Amino acid sequence: MVKHIVTFKLIGTAEERLAVANQFKDALLALPEKIEVLRSIEVGVNENPAEDWDVVLTAVVDTMDDVSVYAKHPAHVAAASILAGHKEARACVDYEF
Repeated sequence: MVKHIVTFKLIGTAEERLAVANQFKDALLALPEKIEVLRSIEVGVNENPAEDWDVVLTAVVDTMDDVSVYAKHPAHVAAASILAGHKEARACVDYEF
């Protein structure tokens, strides 16, 4: 099994970042029904105003190859497009467990 953990820092006012983060979260949470290799996904929107990062997701797939399948899937690409024009930074870690 592989955990795919990604965090995003968004641009805009706090209200704009929250709105985009929640829209992105809703789109991501719909993905397990659409992407066969995706075993589970958890998405958190930061509630701590003292921190700079806005969204974190943890997805679980069976293999490292499945991370690529998930990333290229049209439903994932559509969800990721929600961040277009709003993303300042992205960080990712993929590891087997």
